This record gives sequence, C-alpha cells and structure tokens, in this order.
Amino acid sequence: MIRKIIHIDMDAFYASIEQRDNPEYREKPVAVGYGGKRGVVAAASYEARKYGVRSAMASVTALRKCPHLIFVLPRFDVYKSVSGQIMQIFYEYTDKVEPLSLDEAFLDVTSNKKGILSATQIAKEIKQKIYNHTHLNASAGVSYNKFLAKIASDYKKPNGLYVITPEKAEAFIEKLPIERFFGVGKVTAARMNELGIRTGMDLKRWAEIDLVQQFGKAGMMYFQFARGIDEREVESEHVRKSLGAEETFSEDLFEMVDLLSALDELAREVHRRAEKRNFLAKTITLKIKYADFDVITRSKTVDYYFKKYEQLFDLGKELLFSVENIEERKIRLMGLTLKNAQTEIHSPKNQPVQLAFDFKEKD
Repeated sequence: MIRKIIHIDMDAFYASIEQRDNPEYREKPVAVGYGGKRGVVAAASYEARKYGVRSAMASVTALRKCPHLIFVLPRFDVYKSVSGQIMQIFYEYTDKVEPLSLDEAFLDVTSNKKGILSATQIAKEIKQKIYNHTHLNASAGVSYNKFLAKIASDYKKPNGLYVITPEKAEAFIEKLPIERFFGVGKVTAARMNELGIRTGMDLKRWAEIDLVQQFGKAGMMYFQFARGIDEREVESEHVRKSLGAEETFSEDLFEMVDLLSALDELAREVHRRAEKRNFLAKTITLKIKYADFDVITRSKTVDYYFKKYEQLFDLGKELLFSVENIEERKIRLMGLTLKNAQTEIHSPKNQPVQLAFDFKEKD
C-alpha cells in the first residue's frame, strides 16, 4: 500500500503569534529574541526575512541588516499553548502524529479517523481548521513518504500546499537542489558541490558504495532519497535520548572560578530537569563555545546512572579540567548534556513518554 503522509509546518510560528497578539507589529519586521549585543534571533517574521534576518542569527547582525527590526522577548508558555491547539486538530484525523517541534509534525493519514481517501483534502481541512482556531497560517506538504512530504511543505511557503505524487516524484527529485535534501547541511552541501553533486540528478548518478565512502552511513540515506525511497514510519511515540542545559554568558569568561561557578549552575539545572522527567543516563557531555565561536566538546561514559547533582558537577569539572589551556581563551557559552539514557524507564510499556520538543524554529 502506498502511504499517505502529510507534513504540516507553521509559518514563522513564534513571530506570527506576536504579530497576531500585537496589532502594532503586523506587516512589520519582527524578531523574537533578545536584541542586546549577546542576543540571538529565535524566529523572524517574513517581513524581516526580506532583509536577510534569519533564526539563530546574532541580534547585532540582524539589526545591521534591518535597522528598524522590532525585537520581542519570547513567550514560550503561549507558543506551547497554541502548539497544543494545533496538535489536537491533528489527532482529529489520525493517531499517527510525529511532532518534530512545537510548530511542525508528520501525520500518516493512509488510514484516518474520518475515512477521507484524499490526503490533499485532509491537508486542506487541517490548514483551514488551524486558521479558524488560531488565526495563524500553516504550510502543508503531501506525499508518499516523510522525505518528500517535508520538502513539499517548504516548497510553496508561506500558507502553501504542495503535493508530490509517485508519478512526478522522480522528475521533482532530479531537479531538486542538493541543499534541499534532508540531512544535507551547509558543510555536506559544500562537500557535495566539490564532487560535482548539485542536484538530485547528480546525486542519483553515484553508486551507493561510493556515497558511503564519501559520507559514511549517511551515504546510504542519500542513495535512497535520490530515488524517492524513504521507509521511515511516522513515529507517534518519541523517546527522549538526551537532556541538557546551556548558557550564553553576558560577558565572556576565562577565570577558572567563574567557569566553575557557571558549571555549578548548569549541573544543578540539568539535575533538576532530569529528576523532573525521571531521566537516567550514563554519558555526560561538556560543550564550550569560545568567543571566536569555535566549539569543542568533551564526553565521558560511566558504568552507573547519574542520580545526584554532585555526580554531574564532579564529572563536568573533570571534563572542564581536561580541556587544554582552558584559561587562555575567553568562553562565550557553556553547556552540559546527559546522553546514553536508560531506555527501559522510558519505554511506553512502563512510563508515560516524554515528548522531546525542539524550541528552535526551522522555517
């Protein structure tokens, strides 16, 4: 049976909510985030994007591109609430819903609660219901697998709907720029360009073994995607695989006493979050971003599960001390993350599943 997959992606979700709730922001360039010198843009309205403002961009850079940019502090409680409304609409049609973040999700509507044969019709109804309930626009992609549905949702943004049928998939993929492929970031795209791979057709010419030699296991995925193949199921239950916290400092740090103080706060916050979610893990990773934006990580795996704050701080301190010349470079950001989780505790058979929502906006 050919599957019917829909990918719904809200348009400029955070910024659109701010424009909806504040009439004075409408049709103006808006950035959600902190506008100070250490700030970062979490989301940008389409009016701001015309000036080149993008999410994850430093606020000072965004202001250079758009001097009249309006910065609005994020209201994650509101964004979560609106996301809950949207998810409820999805569940009216199917229980096979895989949230990727607060503002996007995959839906498998091959068999759906309303018995509607057309996935395109379902996508139209969902878009209209989202607007009726939230006064926000969503874009939808419809296809026979997740890879193509996600690409389709981005194809006609904003407020778009695009369908990629099995009949037109091959021609569509062949013309697709390699940067649009799932799993191909800037670094990989640059590497592929060096190898003469600029479109799906170029990628399709490569043998699987050669792609694996160049890109490791991801090469097998690229080989499949170039042929429109993606067997991944829509996963309605997602187990959290990591948990952490990080902080961007108001001023760059380099004194060890200040670094240890920051590490102490991170360890306490990670412990609080892990305890709240009953999350146990055996691997701890320290992340350091220097003032010049170089990033390094140090990790250690132990034979026990972290249960106490002291364990997190002591191992974090050991990792911090293992960094060569740590006090010779100023540090902009520090993070602490737990991985290698005890999946038995998070199994749906034993515990309620904690959905892992990513707060970063992707469109």
